[in-house]
Amino acid sequence: MFSEHYLVARDWDALERQLDQDGCAIITSLLSHPACDNISALYSQHEPFRSHVVMARHGFGRGEYKYFSYPLPAPVASLRSALYPRLVPIANRWYEQMGLAIRFPETHEAFLERCHAAGQERPTPLLLQYGPQDYNCLHQDLYGEHVFPLQVAILLSEPDEDFTGGEFVLTEQRPRMQSRPQVLSLKKGDALVFAVNQRPVKGVRGYYRVTLRHGVSRLHSGKRHTLGIIFHDAL
Repeated sequence: MFSEHYLVARDWDALERQLDQDGCAIITSLLSHPACDNISALYSQHEPFRSHVVMARHGFGRGEYKYFSYPLPAPVASLRSALYPRLVPIANRWYEQMGLAIRFPETHEAFLERCHAAGQERPTPLLLQYGPQDYNCLHQDLYGEHVFPLQVAILLSEPDEDFTGGEFVLTEQRPRMQSRPQVLSLKKGDALVFAVNQRPVKGVRGYYRVTLRHGVSRLHSGKRHTLGIIFHDAL
């Protein structure tokens, strides 16, 4: 199962350097396999969720996902509240480097109060399910004025055992350059931390902004579940 002590033991300096370099970084084995299975099993239930989205109906790709309702299931709530304070120093530094005046509070509770005061009251953590030939188009998870610049995706299924294909894809558009793609290989229980929208990159004349989008390549076989942890709430 997930333990906050595991986050304390991580090399956050190395993770921060990786985020600065690539806009993403992997936290290996954040969740145990039983914890992954328990969260995946929630998908067939009705009660924990506020909405169900079939991607093909909206041109988002193929596959489906469900947004959790409040109160969040305990493991999801624990992950959200434990990861936020580890990421908020990076978020604030990025915003300073990008010349943005916004700063994020130390606790997730305080940030949610800011979101809710602006009408962003709907929870955004979600559980995604993909089957054969399903995929997720490149996109950004922006749900209102207040956006936390980092989010986390946790793979709940084992590649090459539960499914084939279905790699996590990240693209980065730099000014006056072609997009740079990255294909990330995750194992069951691994968490990918990545930029929601923009991040700073240091150039010869200081920092400039690059824009990122993420998606999932086509599954060839099996079933793939992913837990998405987004820190801002939605309008």
